[in-house]
Amino acid sequence: PPPAGASPGSGALNPFDRRLKRKQKNWAALQAEPAKCDYLREEVRGHLGCYLVSLILSFRTFPLALDVGSGRGYIAQHLTKETVEKLIQVDIAENALKNAVESEIPTVRVVADEEFLPFKEDTFDLVVSSLSLHWVNDLPKAFREIHQVLKPDGVFIGAMLGGDTLFELRCSLQLAELEREGGFSPHVSPFTAVADLGHLLARAGFNTLTVDTDEIQVNYPGLFEVMEDLQGKYILCMGESNCSWNRKPLLHRETMLAAAAIYQEMYGNSDGSVPATFQIYYMIGWKYHESQAKPAQRGSATVSFGDLAKIEGLLKGGKK
Repeated sequence: PPPAGASPGSGALNPFDRRLKRKQKNWAALQAEPAKCDYLREEVRGHLGCYLVSLILSFRTFPLALDVGSGRGYIAQHLTKETVEKLIQVDIAENALKNAVESEIPTVRVVADEEFLPFKEDTFDLVVSSLSLHWVNDLPKAFREIHQVLKPDGVFIGAMLGGDTLFELRCSLQLAELEREGGFSPHVSPFTAVADLGHLLARAGFNTLTVDTDEIQVNYPGLFEVMEDLQGKYILCMGESNCSWNRKPLLHRETMLAAAAIYQEMYGNSDGSVPATFQIYYMIGWKYHESQAKPAQRGSATVSFGDLAKIEGLLKGGKK
């Protein structure tokens, strides 16, 4: 479990109740047919597998890999024993690990907090993480721990929810609460801004960084259906419920009705439905090794970028 200091008194440094998050993920893992609730994870898993992971795994083999916040083993389904020889899955929820999807890769499952990885320095050739790190209280520390357990020339590939996730819902609820109750409290968890992500990875020691963003949009009949799906059917099943210390447990009916009207007015589609947006950050970072390619010294170039415009003419002239 997280240390005793992770409490409401910790303020902004510990925005999330990690014990509550563990309970939510354990509950989610025990639901009937959990795969039906994993639509968001499936989308991200496919993107990581087909767009990012394949770029790296296509030209090397990783003897030992670590999946941070593995849940039911979403990433493992896109790995093969030809590319990863052994996989360690780590999650805060023991029920998620017990109900993990089987993989062809030899796998060891460890119950541990993503913020406190129980592994020695320079252990893993690859670390992956899918939709887990946005729940840690100390993201810079989590990145440092991932960098520490990587071997030199090891690579980290991850995905996490971004700052614009559910912005339509957040704005509608805030405006409605301001109007009806004279103030508002958070109903959607805080997320990291993409402008900060590259800096955090670089400060943790990663180099040759790649940070990309994507959006997944799901349409609903209205705000009440958004709330029902997010709180009951999908997000709870995925263990993605808000676990902020300062979350508000209930909303007044009048506030909800006002929020529904605002949602429809500000964001409604032409067919009467409303969108819910999930922003996803994808990231790749390498741990330094002397064998890695290094950038040339400034001013050492022998060809100008302006000369690139001449290439087409040279090719047409039959020259190489």
